[in-house]
Parts: sequence; structure tokens; C-alpha cells
Amino acid sequence: MFTVSLIAAPAAANLDDALPGGLSDRWGGDVTRWLSPGVAAEFDIATPPQDADQVWSDLQMIGIDLAIQPAGGRRKRILIADMDSTMINQECIDELADMAGFGPRVADITARAMNGELDFNAALTERVALLANLPEAVIAQVLAERITYAAGGPALVATMRAHGAYTALVSGGFTSFTQAVAQTLGFDEHRANTLLVQDGVLTGQVGLPILGREAKVDALTQIAARLGTTPQNAIAVGDGANDLGMIQLAGAGVALHAKPAVAAQAQIRINHGDLTALLYLQGFADDDFVTP
Repeated sequence: MFTVSLIAAPAAANLDDALPGGLSDRWGGDVTRWLSPGVAAEFDIATPPQDADQVWSDLQMIGIDLAIQPAGGRRKRILIADMDSTMINQECIDELADMAGFGPRVADITARAMNGELDFNAALTERVALLANLPEAVIAQVLAERITYAAGGPALVATMRAHGAYTALVSGGFTSFTQAVAQTLGFDEHRANTLLVQDGVLTGQVGLPILGREAKVDALTQIAARLGTTPQNAIAVGDGANDLGMIQLAGAGVALHAKPAVAAQAQIRINHGDLTALLYLQGFADDDFVTP
């Protein structure tokens, strides 16, 4: 059996009552289960339909996300999440670079690296070099004045933890940001790169080894082993090329508002829903959500 999930942006709540039922009839599915009025519904089918890609494209035109997963084992024991442009709305290195006067130059490199056009490690080293001599105090200023949290993130982390999941924030960014973000959102652990500091200013170097794509895969593998389970029991979410490894390894890998090259290679694409979509994908209803 397979479960078909239909998810809209909560702010739009434009999932029409007739749409899930009509699609279920077309695909020989069972009765619709509503998880959130106007936002999320699901139904089961025996086999994945041949026209799923076309239906997905058609639904994108009206702001509805579609995902089809095996019905069993949808609720995961691990949440592993990217930070920049996933759990928060910004790219931290771009914000630091803007404070240093290199904003557009670094933002362009970031966009290309996240779309898989550049080697991640080399691009990170190049961008961090431009931060040399920036006062360390700027990090706290960026956190306080520029960082905002992505919609649905607090509910995602709190709800999964309340239902027994282990949550990890794994970023190609910096521990000076993941520590604060993980604490605010309630993640069990965080991993990221380290900006090197000397005499109160950034040196323009990052601690080695760099946490990139393979390190995210290693993090998922290590966490699963430590918990006595496998990556199949994880849901992973990210938006950049350095997230693809963990997205493809996890039992449920979600490209959330992702770069086109990343979304094209992901198991599940969420372009309209927010982070609560990860809860709906696991069959959680609004009544199951935990408010932190």
C-alpha cells in the first residue's frame, strides 16, 4: 500500500474539499483522511499511478504539493534538518558577508554552491576568507537583527520530540549560529563548521574538516546507529546540493523550497507547504501538533 499526501500552504489553505476525493476515485484509492482543513489530506492506494508526475505538475499550478510514499513506517524516529534557508529563512554566511561589505559577491557564490554548480568545500573556503577581520561580535548582531525562523519549525521539532523522535540540526554553516538555533527550536543536537577567531575578530578561516555533503550523510548514519536503527527510520529536510546525500539516504527525504537541481533529485518535493508539511507527510493531524 501507498499513501498519497496533498498539502497546501497553511497561509493559503486552498486544498479544496473535492480534490482529494476526486483524485482517490481516479487512482482507485480509499476514503480521504483530513489532517488539516484546507491544508492537508491523505488517502491510500494499492500501487503508484503512472500519471503521478503529470498530476504533480498540474497541482503545482494551483499551489498544492503531492507526495506518494509507502504506507508503512511513515512516522520516523529521527529528524535531521539543514539550517540555512530551511529551519531559518536566511543564509548566515550571506548575512555576515553583507556586514563585511561583500554581500552580493558572497550571495552569488552561495546560490551557485547550493544549486550544485560549485564544489561546496572550495566555495565555503572562498566565502569565509572574505570575512577576515570582521569583529566576532557581529555574529550576535546578525542573530539578533537578521535571523528569522521558518514557518512551522517550532511545531515540527516539538511534535516529533513529543512522539519519541530524536532531532538533529546538521548544517554546512557555523556552530556560532546552529547553537542558538538548535537551542531556540529544541533540537537534541547540532553539528556545523567552526569559524576561527583570534583576538576578537574572524581570521577568514574555517576549522577543518569542513562539514559538507558527506559529513551530513555521516551524521545521519552515525545518529541512526547510535539509536539502534537505520537511516530508513529518518526524515531529512534541506534545500541545497550539500543536503542531497542525506535526503537520498533517509527513509523520507524532503527537498523544501529547494534549488531546482536539488528538487529534481529528491524523493519528496515541498514547494508550497511550510515545515509542518513534514508532519503531515508522516500522518500527523493538527490535533497531534505540540506547541513549544
